[in-house]
Amino acid sequence: MNEKSRTVFCSFDDWLAIERTATDQRCEYVAGEVFAMVGGSEEHNLITLNVSAELRNQLKGRPCRVYPSDMKVHIAAAEVGAYPDVMVICGERDFHDGWRDVVTNPTLIVEVLSDSTEAYDRGDKFRYYRSLPSLQAYLLLSQDRIQAELFIRQSDGTWILSTYQESSESIPLSVIEAELSLAEVYDKVEGISG
Repeated sequence: MNEKSRTVFCSFDDWLAIERTATDQRCEYVAGEVFAMVGGSEEHNLITLNVSAELRNQLKGRPCRVYPSDMKVHIAAAEVGAYPDVMVICGERDFHDGWRDVVTNPTLIVEVLSDSTEAYDRGDKFRYYRSLPSLQAYLLLSQDRIQAELFIRQSDGTWILSTYQESSESIPLSVIEAELSLAEVYDKVEGISG
């Protein structure tokens, strides 16, 4: 969590109440501690937007919803409240409460890596996400080079990794019956290497 600075200690409900009224900064919650999040780079924002737009277009007319980084996920088993870069929920949504701003059952989570968050996104954050019974796929995207790492949950609970590094490749997201072209994911992102 290098990108985040520790700010307070509180309950999940206290954190949620603060987040719902905050206007200047978002924070994530991990087992009583609250961490301020630093804003994303242009590359991070473009990749997140590209992924959201591609998935939304492919999932039109189907019972799947794409959520950008303003939607929160609650991971009760790990006492975590987080803001994934992109989430997809297929089927019924399970909201934390009547506010409908915190979900508990994503099917796919996408995180865009930066130097300061990469270790956390690969390590503890992925461990927290894996405790979500609904989660079937976790996609990590580099913002510095064309690189995607897709983790798919197997029926025995293990996760299988597939990597994609060529702009001509597509990432098969069979869990939501979609795919992401790396050329589209990295569209207009300057200064990246293939």
